[in-house]
Amino acid sequence: MPLVEITVVQGRSPTQLRTLISKVTEAVEAAIEAPLPSIRVILREVPATHWAAGDVTVAEREKK
Repeated sequence: MPLVEITVVQGRSPTQLRTLISKVTEAVEAAIEAPLPSIRVILREVPATHWAAGDVTVAEREKK
C-alpha cells in the first residue's frame, strides 16, 4: 500500500488541492503499477507563519 505525504503552505483552492491529489495518485499508479484503491495520499496544509527557510517565514517573505 503506497503512502504519499505532501506538506504545502496554506492558501491553495480546494480545486488545486484536489487536482494535486489526483495527479499524485495517477503518478504512483503509473510509476509502480500500484492498484488504485491501495494508494493513499495525505495532504497537510501549514500556515504561512509556521513554514520558514533561512529564518524567514513564508508570511514574512510575502509581506516584502
